[in-house]
Amino acid sequence: MKRTKVAVFQKAKTGNKECGDSYFYSETENEFVCALADGLGSGEFAKESSEIVINIIKENINYPVEELVKKCNGKLIGKRGTVLAILKIDFNTKSYSISSIGNVGVMTITSGNNRKRNIPNAGYLAGFNRKFKVTREPLENEMNFIMYTDGVTNKELSENYFLDKEVERITKTYALKSENFRNDDTTLIAVRYNHN
Repeated sequence: MKRTKVAVFQKAKTGNKECGDSYFYSETENEFVCALADGLGSGEFAKESSEIVINIIKENINYPVEELVKKCNGKLIGKRGTVLAILKIDFNTKSYSISSIGNVGVMTITSGNNRKRNIPNAGYLAGFNRKFKVTREPLENEMNFIMYTDGVTNKELSENYFLDKEVERITKTYALKSENFRNDDTTLIAVRYNHN
């Protein structure tokens, strides 16, 4: 029985064929992991960098968030660079870990409709040694996690449809209500945790 539901909205910057954002999510018996990477700039080279990062996470899915970020950073030497958010939910300890570097955001919404935005680490990953923090919090039942790249605006994130219990409705409403013209690649991932 799956404990998470996921819905995704993604659209390239107006005028571009390729979206420079890449994402991946997976649920196993013990954990759920979701990663969202936004390659710097837009188009083909941005896509290359964001895909490198996502592939590393796929291959090393069992590693803790700190290790995943370090591994991703090491592979980006000489590449364009990427901003990145990783969410890991541990079903056994009933906790979640978040790390975001640069302007990829994560917002949590509890069943009591309390929204909290994770404060990202400044900068981006490009192979340089850097410090970054990982936030660990206890998991509550019926939580929403919203992960988004910088095409999603602050105004949009304050909308009430993000409180919806159905993640499909969140992404569909976003698609209908958000701007049609895109100044940037846009990815919005809505995750619902529900322990049965």
